[in-house]
Amino acid sequence: MTVLKTSMRNFLAHKGRMALSAVAVVLSVAFVCGTLVFSDTMNTTFDKLFAATSADVTVSPKSAEDSDDAPRSGKPESMPASVIAEARKADGAKDAEGAVASQSVTVVDSDNKNLGPSNGGPTIAGNWTRNDLRSMDITTGHSPRGPTEVMIDADTADKHHLEIGDKLRTIAATGDHTARISGIATFKVTNPGAAIVYFDTATAQRELLGATGRFTHINVTADAGVSDNALKRNVASTLDKASYDIKTQKETADDNRKDVSSFLNVMKYAMLGFAGIAFLVGIFLIINTFSMLVAQRTREIGLMRAIGSSRKQVNRSVLVEALLLGVVGSVLGVGAGVGLAVGLMKLMSGIGMKLSTGDLTVNWTTPVVGMVLGVVVTVLAAYLPARRAAKVSPMAALRDAGTPADGRASVLRAVIGLVLTGVGGLGLYAASRADEAKEGSLLLGGGVVLTLIGFVVIGPVLASGVVRVISVVLLRAFGPVGRMAERNALRNPRRTGATGAALMIGLALVACLSVVGSSMVASATDELDKSVGADFIVQPTQPGVAITEKAAKALEKADHVGHITHYKQINADMTTPDGKTVDGVGLSAADPTYAKDLRRETVAGELSAAYGKNAMSTGDEFAKKHGLKVGDKLKVAFEHGRTAELRLAAITSDDSSVDKGAMYMNIATLKEYVPADRMPQNEIMFATAAKGQEDAAYQSLKDALAAYPQYKVMDQTDFKQTLKDQVGQLLNVVYGLLGLAIIVAILGVVNTLALSVVERTREIGLMRAIGLSRRQLRRMIRMESVVIALFGALLGLGLGMGWGATAQQLLALEGLKILEIPWPTIIAVFVGSAFVGLFAALVPAFRAGRMNVLNAIATE
Repeated sequence: MTVLKTSMRNFLAHKGRMALSAVAVVLSVAFVCGTLVFSDTMNTTFDKLFAATSADVTVSPKSAEDSDDAPRSGKPESMPASVIAEARKADGAKDAEGAVASQSVTVVDSDNKNLGPSNGGPTIAGNWTRNDLRSMDITTGHSPRGPTEVMIDADTADKHHLEIGDKLRTIAATGDHTARISGIATFKVTNPGAAIVYFDTATAQRELLGATGRFTHINVTADAGVSDNALKRNVASTLDKASYDIKTQKETADDNRKDVSSFLNVMKYAMLGFAGIAFLVGIFLIINTFSMLVAQRTREIGLMRAIGSSRKQVNRSVLVEALLLGVVGSVLGVGAGVGLAVGLMKLMSGIGMKLSTGDLTVNWTTPVVGMVLGVVVTVLAAYLPARRAAKVSPMAALRDAGTPADGRASVLRAVIGLVLTGVGGLGLYAASRADEAKEGSLLLGGGVVLTLIGFVVIGPVLASGVVRVISVVLLRAFGPVGRMAERNALRNPRRTGATGAALMIGLALVACLSVVGSSMVASATDELDKSVGADFIVQPTQPGVAITEKAAKALEKADHVGHITHYKQINADMTTPDGKTVDGVGLSAADPTYAKDLRRETVAGELSAAYGKNAMSTGDEFAKKHGLKVGDKLKVAFEHGRTAELRLAAITSDDSSVDKGAMYMNIATLKEYVPADRMPQNEIMFATAAKGQEDAAYQSLKDALAAYPQYKVMDQTDFKQTLKDQVGQLLNVVYGLLGLAIIVAILGVVNTLALSVVERTREIGLMRAIGLSRRQLRRMIRMESVVIALFGALLGLGLGMGWGATAQQLLALEGLKILEIPWPTIIAVFVGSAFVGLFAALVPAFRAGRMNVLNAIATE
């Protein structure tokens, strides 16, 4: 009880000094809890949606299971309407109705603006069914009653300001269809972001499937008292199991959930990873705080030891303070985490993924995880300072103003740090020389961890040398004030090392990712310059959509164009000459002009020959693996088509990042073996301008696709910029998340300086008494802060560039061979670190300048 009272008194006495450490705990716990609440809320939202939209039992074609057919042919797998009557005959079936649904569509308004979600969500077109009434209500107008009417969901209507009577054009594989809005339907549950349009059944069949009397799936409703599982068994007994996939409501919802779980999990674990980095940085802040508090209370601790307190009691007293800090910070962090989750939901709603706070889900595990993490991390971080306090003898504590340094510990730290850094460096070197990416990735991961730990351990040793160098460059020009700032930073290398290490971690990751991102862009740009001969590239701008035949024909009519190249992809089962069959091989079918549009190096044969009749090419890795050579005959069973015997006419080099491993053939050959209604659409197209007419051809191609906003015409400059923007957007998101760790690191600098000012109160008073002005005092503290920040920046940027250079060597195995150091970014971060140091010192310097000189001198 005495230990608890002492700890409580000390905690409350130093609550101001604990505040910044508490903020670090709050931020870290908030990020973890916010991530968990946000992901649980998204799961709840999708669970409700899928449960509401799934029928008691759903029947779909077997071939639609795990099929990539829809985005390639543009027509979903379907089945005859006769299946409805068969399903109705099943025992326990109350009713059955046919449904049509397709995601391979684009819907535009009268201004030709794409109504599809900007967040990557799907645009879904289908027929209005009774099953839709389970999840939606028609709140305005009525359902479609003919080919001239269409109904849209309320969220899309609100977002794009659509009203009854407005025209919508639906672009599908079968052609374009224009209709006016007859109704608006509102979801009973939250719609996370899909755009949905409904037709009457006959129109949906004709415009989405290209044939009447067919459906993509059938919804079967159970009689009262009949379970979904029982109805599934009964329906299965009336249908051909080999041809149809039959699922209960739960199974359908689970399958739908799997489609979004990968996206949700990537987001969840990425955010938790950054929360872990923030926790790691927070550990340094907490260690520094307690180390300084223990040093400042040396006399107090010594007195406690002198009057009978044991080492265990002293140790326990410090750990109880840490426990209190962890509990307070974690409780606040859990609450802040819920607020953060709500903020993330608002942010997602702003970019098109609507999430309702009514679905806010706080599972009991979330606060438990947050509390346990916050408390455990805080107590563990305080263990070393507590252990150090317990080791101080009573007489030594009463003699000295602080805990004496342990020379042997410093030597041991230096040795351990050098060993860890050396082993980690060897790991990075081995990763850069690896022959396989998988092996190299493991070595890279080990090298990163070991060098990071090594730099943290050896930080105090490095501080002595690095701070001196920085001081010579920056501080000596400020005379005595600069020299005092240097000596203050060097006074306690352990503290300076720990403070700099907190900033080092975040900046190391920033530097690493900057190097990797810049190298990827530079390598891809160089590869495009070497390989791409086409002047223009046409690509869809939304996932799941290919280039329709109508759009492709519009491109063919463009003026000032030398040639247009069609490019399709299809899966096939391939049997090699030795009788082995490789399932699901992807083949690229293109016009012969593709050999000019994309220059590929061959290791055997001529690529132009691969576009001959019943010929093909393969990459050299596939050829080596299966012992193939030019002239071999391969049996190729095309998806939804017949089996062909193709001659291997060329083997291309896989030493490339563009079309690596691609197998080419002529579209004319593909047409011989795949029915016209099963032919895949173009996934991308290429064009070359007539000689000297590049600008005119560019504009002509854009004009040809003016009616199709889902496609983009790019010249090589546009394509490179798009690639750069995509990498840049990803890096910006990562930098934003790393900003949390950097904020915690800044708090560490603030806390270190604030406690350092308190620790040096008497010294500051004496300096002021002998003539140091307030301005000089503040400048000294700001310079000390800048030196510490630049020390952390130098270590972090140097370490991060080493990691990034090693990672680029692994990317070189995939064809990305250029290492590019983004010096503008690195220099900007380094200079920014100096401003971070200035900012962090503002409050401590201001407080130091306001000290009463006589009171400061009298401080014990």
